[in-house]
Amino acid sequence: MTDTATNPPGAPETPAKTREVNTQAAIDKFLAVTGSHVASYLDACIHCGQCSQACHFHEVTRDPKYTPALKLQPITRVYKRHKAPLSGLKKMFGLVPPELTADYLIEQQELLFDSCTMCGRCTEVCPMGIDIASIVGLSRQAMVAAGLGPEDLMEAAENSRSKGSPLGLTPEVLSDRIDWLADDNEVEIPLDRDKADVLITVSSIEMMKYPDSIVAMAKLLNHAGVDWTISSKGYEATNFGVLSGKSDVAKIMVERLVEAGEAVGAKMLVIPECGHAYGAMRWSGANILGRPLPFEVSHVTEFVAGLVRDGKLKLKKSDTSVTYHDPCQVSRRGGATQAARDILGAFATDFREMDPHGNHNWCCGGGGGVQAMGSAAELRHKVFQIKIDQVEATGAEQMVSACANCRLTMDESRTALGWQREVQSLVEVLADQLDE
Repeated sequence: MTDTATNPPGAPETPAKTREVNTQAAIDKFLAVTGSHVASYLDACIHCGQCSQACHFHEVTRDPKYTPALKLQPITRVYKRHKAPLSGLKKMFGLVPPELTADYLIEQQELLFDSCTMCGRCTEVCPMGIDIASIVGLSRQAMVAAGLGPEDLMEAAENSRSKGSPLGLTPEVLSDRIDWLADDNEVEIPLDRDKADVLITVSSIEMMKYPDSIVAMAKLLNHAGVDWTISSKGYEATNFGVLSGKSDVAKIMVERLVEAGEAVGAKMLVIPECGHAYGAMRWSGANILGRPLPFEVSHVTEFVAGLVRDGKLKLKKSDTSVTYHDPCQVSRRGGATQAARDILGAFATDFREMDPHGNHNWCCGGGGGVQAMGSAAELRHKVFQIKIDQVEATGAEQMVSACANCRLTMDESRTALGWQREVQSLVEVLADQLDE
């Protein structure tokens, strides 16, 4: 079934761009991804609305349409109509939701893409423990099947497929930038060693926009005597296949890293300062790949915290007051909340927690691919006011984080809102404290 969506009834008589939307493909994908665990979530929602209080989009706008539970509606409608117990009988009596339409799916695009960072904060307060973030991820797959999704996010996913990275960081560009960084900073950055215990992956955001973080990581690893390399066969940690709902791209990105790790005999694969990349590889990688991963996966904060605990990094103390922004996919969704604090505790004498912090911290506003969507920019900047208020309340001189996507989101939003604070890389700050 291919639908054509035009202006809704009552809309002004202005020329409207029509879009062909394959509603049947969306319905088929919704049904395909609704396994028993997803169905249990859909049946469990009691429509209490408590999740609204945990969502930064709802908190700032006070618009009820941003209530996280409402993002369950598209998949729930399909489930209740086609797959739920007694749905066939209920359909005979008109007791099932209406079929999806193109107009409805287009209307849902903003809710499933622009206004959901999949941060998981809503699940924390849900009395039924519904994992709304994971359902949004599955719903995006159905939207893509229908031919929908923000064009810039889809382009980033396709760049990942064809160029190796969402920002066009091809193997050739990677090699050139590593040579440049190594020469300019007089630091060894090994590329394509035949064998290494540790495979370091990169985020193209870091490599193209914050290259000092690559230099900082090299300094830390070399100082600690780690046997490591970067591989041009598989280097990009960010997985826009996961964020966009393009499951085929998601698998390609995982396969590249796995093949690179196997080629060098890596025992450990380290995810850089990137939140969603950690979740995509550490917690979803084996499922996406279809077999167990051949190595351990660690976020850079976990790996470096281990070096600190083992006494492999000699650090100077710092009396600069500092606060830490928890990336949602590393802390709340990833379980690596303590690692950054172990690192900060090794050198910062005046560490100040945000309120709330850790697993309860507020999202930066750009996770889940939202940072890459131009259509979401205005709303993204608006919700960043929550983070501004959090940081200012600490009175800290320095704000650090361990996610380049958070950093980029904050840099763009603070510029838009005229806020003078700067977020810094935890890895960079730590490298500055090395006692050579």
